[in-house]
Amino acid sequence: MYFEKIDSLNDLKKLSIEQLKILADEMREVLLLKLSSHGGHIGPNLGTVELIIAMHYVFNSPIDQFVFDVSHQSYVHKMLTGRKQSFLEARHYDDVSGFTNPDESEHDLFCIGHTSTSISLACGLMKARDLRQEKNNIVAVIGDGSLSGGEAYEGMNNVVEVGTNMIVIVNDNEMSIAENHGGLYQNLKLLRDSKGKAECNFFEALGFEYFYIENGHDMNELVTTLKKVKDVEHPVVVHVHTIKGKGFKFAEENKEMYHAGPPFDRKSGKYIYPLDNPESYPAVTAAFLIEQIKKNPKVAVLNSGTPGGFGMNAEWRKEAGSQYIDVGIAEEHAVAMASGMAKNGVVPVLNVYSTFLQRAYDQLSQDLCINENPAVILVYLASVYGMNDKTHVGIFDIVMLGNMPNIVYLAPTCVEEHFAMLKWAMTQREHPVAIRVPAKEFISSGKEDTTDYNKLNKFAVTRHGRDAAIIALGDFYTIGRDVADKLKADCNMDVTLINPKFISGLDTALLDSLKKDHKLVVTLEDGVLEGGFGQKIASYYGTSDMKVKNYGIKNSFPDRYNVEELLIENGITVEKIAEDMEKIIG
Repeated sequence: MYFEKIDSLNDLKKLSIEQLKILADEMREVLLLKLSSHGGHIGPNLGTVELIIAMHYVFNSPIDQFVFDVSHQSYVHKMLTGRKQSFLEARHYDDVSGFTNPDESEHDLFCIGHTSTSISLACGLMKARDLRQEKNNIVAVIGDGSLSGGEAYEGMNNVVEVGTNMIVIVNDNEMSIAENHGGLYQNLKLLRDSKGKAECNFFEALGFEYFYIENGHDMNELVTTLKKVKDVEHPVVVHVHTIKGKGFKFAEENKEMYHAGPPFDRKSGKYIYPLDNPESYPAVTAAFLIEQIKKNPKVAVLNSGTPGGFGMNAEWRKEAGSQYIDVGIAEEHAVAMASGMAKNGVVPVLNVYSTFLQRAYDQLSQDLCINENPAVILVYLASVYGMNDKTHVGIFDIVMLGNMPNIVYLAPTCVEEHFAMLKWAMTQREHPVAIRVPAKEFISSGKEDTTDYNKLNKFAVTRHGRDAAIIALGDFYTIGRDVADKLKADCNMDVTLINPKFISGLDTALLDSLKKDHKLVVTLEDGVLEGGFGQKIASYYGTSDMKVKNYGIKNSFPDRYNVEELLIENGITVEKIAEDMEKIIG
């Protein structure tokens, strides 16, 4: 294999174009071997094999600097820059992350897991290079789906203003995770259909010189074009038309399903672990929302380019029709749009992952909460049990939404509470409401939740006791329950157990009542501790004699962690909490 003999980029540069083509086939096969047994981002990496080989063949990394948008398509880049062992040997598969990471290699400039950022980051590199009076190439690789994010436009706009060497490679595979949405994609289609000749050209209108590559898997064309733009002294766009999932027919035929996933069988194209679980919060919520859409033409469901994770498959989207809105990868726009829809009498329900909702902080504050428009936001994977790459952790939402005025942020512990909260949120017209959808496991209490959520910030006491109270939020409620059970079994201690349900406010009457016969209040939250739910309770008790012990995750970016190990590191185990409580109470 040529691939096994490449120990440096100098080895790559010694190959002929024909040998590069063979190398691409070898690397695609290596990718499929790892992806089929390990999982990961499938379509994005299979579709960029030739492009990344050509980039490293023409340019001189790390002197020439590469920035990969999202960087979920950077596996081949890693394979060529000293990390091939992590793709050839199963025991080393987890030595590298699924995204670029400067801790791994000097060829990786940034940790990047969110989208639409590459051009802005590269613009910063570009300006710093110019101030240092250096001459290297700056290359940003961005997918067509990522162009729907506003920061991509902001970056392009400023790159042209700076006006020096900058190469933006647009990897156009006609897909985001699912299909693309938005007016920009009409122009990309026009450019593809005209083989880059159309007079109406978005990139040229901004001021870029424009190059088009019809077959993004043609090594000759890739190398020729990249050599042409290398060392150019002004900003250029190289528009490369590729096939997402190239070389694996199941990924080519079902690009959405094979964007990313667990291990799969190469012969049948079936995932080893089923993707669709009818008893999951996304599945039951999607089923409920389609029912509401059919009943009420004023109900609309919004999403920012990630429909599959919320149970909104192609069939669901077709059934929802115009009452389903995919705004592309643009959470800022989605939040502001939801506010506008709510203002005009519609019931918008925005489905979003916690990690991506962070991009819309200003719109949450300015466009939604200041105006108090009754939009509904379902926040998914807001938990240590969610995604675990440090670029994607979802544990900062409580600090963000829980401290924002005017929004009601709720944390259900079971499916019955989830639906009671969602039904209330969709019928009340007083507040923006966000719901922290459970991520740990699908739990049914078997009992209807009859809580009157119009009475804000009323915590539910689920077990009455004395001396100590445990206030356990959302996914961590079961930990609190198990601690209470252990204290009862081990030392016959009856403690009060509280399901707060409300993240964004305190039940001060209940907290005051605990002062009568309780010495200790313990809080448990599935998020960062600093600035979180528990510290608000500790602050409330600040001038009293009540002792408060907060449990949560330290303020950090944990990376590719094991959940149980992370909890142990933060003292969040039933045994440790029970032991702490016994010592404090005495």
